[in-house]
Amino acid sequence: MKVIVSGGGTGGHIYPALALINEIKKNSSDVEFLYIGTENGLEKDIVKRAGIPFKSIEISGFKRKLSTDNLKTIARFFKGVSLSKKYMKEFKPDVVIGTGGYVCGPVVYAATKLNIPTMIHEQNSLPGITNKFLAKYVDKVAICFEEARKYFPSQKVVLTGNPRASEVLGQDAEKGRQSLGLKANQKTVLIFGGSRGAKAINEAVLQMIPLLKNKPYQIVYVTGEVHYDKVMKEVESLEDSSHVMIKPFIHNMPEVLASVDLIVSRAGATSLAEITALGLPSILIPSPYVTANHQEKNAQAISENHAAMMIREQELNGELLLTHIDEILLDDKKLAEMSKASAELGIPDAATRLYRELLEIANK
Repeated sequence: MKVIVSGGGTGGHIYPALALINEIKKNSSDVEFLYIGTENGLEKDIVKRAGIPFKSIEISGFKRKLSTDNLKTIARFFKGVSLSKKYMKEFKPDVVIGTGGYVCGPVVYAATKLNIPTMIHEQNSLPGITNKFLAKYVDKVAICFEEARKYFPSQKVVLTGNPRASEVLGQDAEKGRQSLGLKANQKTVLIFGGSRGAKAINEAVLQMIPLLKNKPYQIVYVTGEVHYDKVMKEVESLEDSSHVMIKPFIHNMPEVLASVDLIVSRAGATSLAEITALGLPSILIPSPYVTANHQEKNAQAISENHAAMMIREQELNGELLLTHIDEILLDDKKLAEMSKASAELGIPDAATRLYRELLEIANK
């Protein structure tokens, strides 16, 4: 089988694509892949580092107001379709899947025009403009949140979950604890603001640190590499920060996730897939800086099912964050109920489900 995968811009589109590729490789050694992305997105370096053949096209997003840039975007779209068709005629794929980002528009559309079986994967509860456009043309639409179903043609939609969820399972929790020097007999909170960190979360944690004395739990706080030096300078002026372990970045995140009891994070689709696959309760602080405020919709989907508490960034402060952490970790009944609700939302076999759907359309 030959598979073309396209997805770009952010890790939230790229890492699910790589998780799917890993799942296919696990099940079959006789598969060839081609990844089509852009030169200026994160995907170029990440995909090449994973050893997957990579081709690029040029594409940009539409501006939401009248702009001459939109004319350039339309021209790039048709040029991208033409180049994608060229790649496909050379590679001869059996199936094409898009995992989100502007680059999927011309790539997946080109495949539909060549009558190649196609599928898109929507990670968020509120779909992006590219996937809404492509849904009219593709054979199948895979979703991760039931809330996304209403935006697509009902006969094409299948709930698969996010394949990244499958990659955090079966990890060694003890190894995760040891890698950070955590105490084995104490509840643990992991606080992070995504790969780059989040200024608002950092500020709230700094406000919270002086209030943490005598708490019966430990905190791992990931600042993001960009913010680390500034945060550490501020921490030096605090009386006691020994009960908080501060890291710029965690490279063995799946192992660490397996070792913690509560997550405080943004509400990106990939993070939520991992959190619910593990049945972890969470405190979600959605980023207000994303398209169509989709992280808040993601967070609502989890919090309305009692698996998380949500704090909007404009309401966030150290005292409120600590109150929510205490509310969950100091009440064993609430912790167990939220863990159960989170596990019920999780789709731990998401990679297998997505692979099965891909095979089905390829075989047709």
